[in-house]
Amino acid sequence: MNQGQKIRLRLLSNVVILFLLIAFSWWTVLLFTTNRDAFYAKRDLMKIGMVAQGLIGKGNEAAFWEMPAYQKLYREYRRQEWMIVSEATFFVISLVIGVYLINRSYNREVDAAGQSRNFLLSITHELKSPIASIRLVLETFMKRQLSPEMVEKLGKNALKETERLNDLVNDLLLSAKLDTAYRPHLQEMDISEFIADLVVTMQAKYPKGDFSFTSTLEDPIVRADEMGLSSMILNLLENGVKYSAGPPKIGVKLTAENSNVIISIADQGIGIEDKEKKRIFKKFYRVGSEDTRRTKGTGLGLFIVSELIRAHEGRIEVVDNKPQGTIFRITLPTNQYHD
Repeated sequence: MNQGQKIRLRLLSNVVILFLLIAFSWWTVLLFTTNRDAFYAKRDLMKIGMVAQGLIGKGNEAAFWEMPAYQKLYREYRRQEWMIVSEATFFVISLVIGVYLINRSYNREVDAAGQSRNFLLSITHELKSPIASIRLVLETFMKRQLSPEMVEKLGKNALKETERLNDLVNDLLLSAKLDTAYRPHLQEMDISEFIADLVVTMQAKYPKGDFSFTSTLEDPIVRADEMGLSSMILNLLENGVKYSAGPPKIGVKLTAENSNVIISIADQGIGIEDKEKKRIFKKFYRVGSEDTRRTKGTGLGLFIVSELIRAHEGRIEVVDNKPQGTIFRITLPTNQYHD
């Protein structure tokens, strides 16, 4: 469904909803009027009958208002008025709730369809690119006599593409596992040393980047899931590299706050708009369109991060880094990590 069709469908649904509200409002007014006219007719008929029977004097309005029969008729009239109001209110509330639920479901379906399309486009590219590179290297080896230096260079490129393909498969498997039966496997570890090693690994992978790590923890020994923690940090570091306009500059800081471990990863990249900050953790969601996007990825990285943190009963926040960039702040409860 293209954008024009979406707009026409939304416009048509709004017109139908508006018509229903106007029609119901009109019928409500008519029902009020009919109920009032019926009350006036019954009142006048009752008054004429009482005057004819001599129960009240002609023109004696005050005596008529006090008659039990009139009081009963008036209470019935007011009861019917309140019934009309309550039924109208219930209908309007039901209609509003129904429209809200329908629109929410519609938006979710549209988002899911868009994310599935983006995922298929991105995963196709992410799979074909390393496979094509590895195939080209193998064909070059078979058809040409290469110098040892060239063999080493092409071999490193092939290994890099193999690692990229392996990371992609691992992400797909981990995302599937997170949907079903993932449980963190806790073990004692020095979290400061562990994260410092990951930062060193990223510095070696991106030698032009500037990666730094600081820690103020007095007791860095915690119980944590090594694989899960590694995936959290590496995905966020890779995300910072991916969305940096130039050579990445990323700082990792480890602190303690209110018996919690705080891991802050700050980059100086292009930043994230406020409207996107709640969406970026959705499965397969990526900012922008796959048709025009230049950055690589499948939309699984931040989803994996958020699900791993949720499984560890932690939380993640996204805030702007001043003057530019983004800070991902992970809060992990120490009561479940430390004996």
